[in-house]
Amino acid sequence: MRAGDELPQLTVPITRTLIVAGALASRDYQDVHHDAELAKAKGSPDIFMNILTTNGLVGRYITDHFGPTAVLRKVAIRLGAPNYPGDTMVLSGTVTSVDGGTAQVRVVGANGLGHHVTGTVTVQVGAGR
Repeated sequence: MRAGDELPQLTVPITRTLIVAGALASRDYQDVHHDAELAKAKGSPDIFMNILTTNGLVGRYITDHFGPTAVLRKVAIRLGAPNYPGDTMVLSGTVTSVDGGTAQVRVVGANGLGHHVTGTVTVQVGAGR
């Protein structure tokens, strides 16, 4: 693991089920995450993914790459373009720095509208050993 290393991309199909299940699992009952008609009444073309689901997908992306002993120490993300049903989000990452067993990874999740999520994840590798 070195600064400049690129993580393999992860392609995530954005399904209606993923959006609704992620919102409900994170106890986010805001109607724009599960009711298309109410989301449209509020000006959105459809339901859209909440930040907690996005945060979980970013965490999965990092731990899938670094393995089961990886520990997320900090996840700092910002949302951009919404994830709507029927789109695809592609997560990519680049290691920006390494200090011992801890790495910082710049993460971007892009969909058909642009960047859905951008941010930095600090991960400790081999923490469970």
